[in-house]
Amino acid sequence: MTPEEYFKDRLDDQINWYSNESKRNKLCYQVLKTAEIIFAAITPFIVALVNSDTTCLKYIAGGMSIIIAILAGLLTAFKFHEKWIQYRSTCEKLKHEKILYITNSGIYTSNRSFQLLVERVEFIISKENSDWTQITVSSEEKNSKPQNEKTKN
Repeated sequence: MTPEEYFKDRLDDQINWYSNESKRNKLCYQVLKTAEIIFAAITPFIVALVNSDTTCLKYIAGGMSIIIAILAGLLTAFKFHEKWIQYRSTCEKLKHEKILYITNSGIYTSNRSFQLLVERVEFIISKENSDWTQITVSSEEKNSKPQNEKTKN
């Protein structure tokens, strides 16, 4: 595989994927977190307005509390914030390696520079995959433990 083929078929493709996923996760996080904050701020105000004659407001306050819980659960379950940061970090690391290689800088001054680039890029991608797996598995294990086991740790 030539450097040009590697850039096109692997490195640029991965940079684009991580960049797009980072943007998507950032948007999901910001939309859900903003909605959570708005509902959390409005709910006490509505509760303060409730009196015995305003059953409708009680239902609205109750519904808003449910929405807050759902939003918080979605943020926790899907880890949009963590993925946004992790994907952005991986994207920037890949871009950094690409720039160093293109400019023959850093470790990319030897006649093995292309092999070094491939090794380092593949390591970054592999590490991100294993980090993602670790975050996902540890989160699922933590959430699946019975409550009394959680307090033991």
